Amino acid sequence: MNTLKVKKLRENAKMINRATSGSAGMDLHACIENEITINPGEIKVIPTGLAIALENENFVAYIYARSGLAIKHGITLANCVGVIDSDYRGEVCVGLTNISKESYTITPDERIAQLVVAPISMCEIEEVEELNDTERGVGGFGSTGKN
Repeated sequence: MNTLKVKKLRENAKMINRATSGSAGMDLHACIENEITINPGEIKVIPTGLAIALENENFVAYIYARSGLAIKHGITLANCVGVIDSDYRGEVCVGLTNISKESYTITPDERIAQLVVAPISMCEIEEVEELNDTERGVGGFGSTGKN
């Protein structure tokens, strides 16, 4: 099993945790003193009060929206998916946006996002003059049909 090292940067920070033993994502909580209201169309950066250290450069941490917040309240990530590189040691913060028509208030310690740690492939980059052909070729969005 891999280890995720987590450091509390503030005393009131709530530790990352899994809601159930089968949860892929670990809950991130708002480390705030007072409520923060996100109005429709606004983006707010919410601190977690935590910093992390990934085991090595072959891992990345992704921040995803919580489905309940997104579906029920229109609160999702401003950048769709957050990426925490293996060499980042600063505070984990979550950029939230409100895509609903109603304001939403984040409360202290509220679960605001989920963190997923995954292996990645570190590829060497090679610039080439040509790419090999495939059946799809340059067909882009929707090129493979509706179904």
